[in-house]
Amino acid sequence: MTQPKILAFSGSLRAGSYNTRLVRIAAEGARKAGAEVTVIELRDYPLPVFDEDLEIQGTPENALKLKELMLSHHGLLISSPEYNSSLSAALKNALDWISRPIPNKPRLACYQNKVAGIVSASIGALGGLRGLVHLRAILGNINVLVIPDQVSVPNASEAFTSDGQLVDAGKQAAVAAVGEKLVLTLRKLLAD
Repeated sequence: MTQPKILAFSGSLRAGSYNTRLVRIAAEGARKAGAEVTVIELRDYPLPVFDEDLEIQGTPENALKLKELMLSHHGLLISSPEYNSSLSAALKNALDWISRPIPNKPRLACYQNKVAGIVSASIGALGGLRGLVHLRAILGNINVLVIPDQVSVPNASEAFTSDGQLVDAGKQAAVAAVGEKLVLTLRKLLAD
């Protein structure tokens, strides 16, 4: 059986991001379930705002690196901050650059046959839940199967311990379970 490979990242560029902490918890759940997990930070892959005129001059090197990462993984774990009731511009921009055509590959090649698990953290009372609705819709539209399980963590400024774990043990387990469920789903799909 193929070992599931999962790419994990948050949609936040901020050092010390709550969402970066959160995706690491989900990634650990996926590792414990037997997946090989690669955790990256989008801040390490700076991109210009997507513009076809820039693309014509040549796809940015970091967009190419992100495309290669996407192509080499079966699944995605994404923790999305909520900016004005939606996802962050950094996350949307990365998804857009990655979606662009690759010579001699099918349309949306980086997203074909991908499965994703999504979580969020926010200082607000809803924990980023409204942003997850938009992220789920975008991913579904680019052919990513998003598992139904998702977790949002409200009051994020008070939700984490100093070592990056969640204060609420139930929430900690639920976030890790998103990673585990993603692995279980991928195993079933990869077995075919």
